[in-house]
Amino acid sequence: MGTITESERTVAVFGAYGHTGRFVVAELRDRGYVPLPSGRDAAGLRALAASHPGLDTRTASADDPASLDRALSGAAAVVNCAGPFASTAAPLIEAALRAGIPYVDVAAELEANLDTFTHYADRARAADTVVLPAMAFYGGLGDLLVTTAMGDWTTADEAHVAYGLSGWHPTPGTRAAGAVSRRRRQGRRVTYRNGALEYRDDAPPTLKWTFPEPLGVRSVIGEFTMADVVTVPSHLRIPDVRTHMTVEAARDLASPDTPAPTASDARGRSDQTFLVDAVVRRGGEQRRAAASGRDIYAVTAPLAVEAVHRILTGRTRTTGVASAGALFDAPDFLDALSAHLTLTR
Repeated sequence: MGTITESERTVAVFGAYGHTGRFVVAELRDRGYVPLPSGRDAAGLRALAASHPGLDTRTASADDPASLDRALSGAAAVVNCAGPFASTAAPLIEAALRAGIPYVDVAAELEANLDTFTHYADRARAADTVVLPAMAFYGGLGDLLVTTAMGDWTTADEAHVAYGLSGWHPTPGTRAAGAVSRRRRQGRRVTYRNGALEYRDDAPPTLKWTFPEPLGVRSVIGEFTMADVVTVPSHLRIPDVRTHMTVEAARDLASPDTPAPTASDARGRSDQTFLVDAVVRRGGEQRRAAASGRDIYAVTAPLAVEAVHRILTGRTRTTGVASAGALFDAPDFLDALSAHLTLTR
């Protein structure tokens, strides 16, 4: 395992004043890194700086490349927390490539993640750097769990990631990103079957899913498709990847009256709980890995920061555009988050 110098501990955080960005800034500080907050909202940056004295902040906009170059100057890596990522991912990746530093984002927008794999795989590999999309609760955690469940299997027939959320109070950023995704897919839903994405106009099924205890059997919206259908097939030979969501959480997300999350502890976490259950099947065999914890937005921060730490200390398996399961030792990565996740294998 490599070590990093003091100058390599500065990590730019774009959209640092947003709900998830604040968690990332705090987690970086807890891990001994120096966050370099940036974004286009100067007032938001000032308010963030007031709660984290001593931090340098830099105003920058995704549509102003020069401002992004200034924002990343002196940084060893960048974490993009500003959605919709359909608008911010490409400009930030371009800026990271110009700066010669790794890029990590927390995008749950599967279309934005597809864009990243499609447009930047060759350039990131040629630059011998890392571009890591979807390093978050959706996309990253599920990919790590599926990869862990696979173990020594090189192929599987199908993978399922079932999300058991006690509820889902979406942030304004989540709602904005969802609206962009719906427009891009023209209101259709997406599945990943037979090795390809399918766009469908029919309603998703309602199923019964048996989660590990204490959840047990719950009703879920089947094929409630999340970013895992991009991250998992990017490196694992699994022709069918499906994600499911507890009915209550899906209902919360769909309702325009559901409020944003509110803090219920000193760290700013909400009282939401989750259990993510990943199951892979091959022939008549089945393997499983699950993780439970609190607050889907808050847990994104240790996922993203652990990723940055491993990239900067050379604990990666490849370069270019890669998902978490391809880039890292998945079981070891999850074990490192034992303070935030309870694992079941």
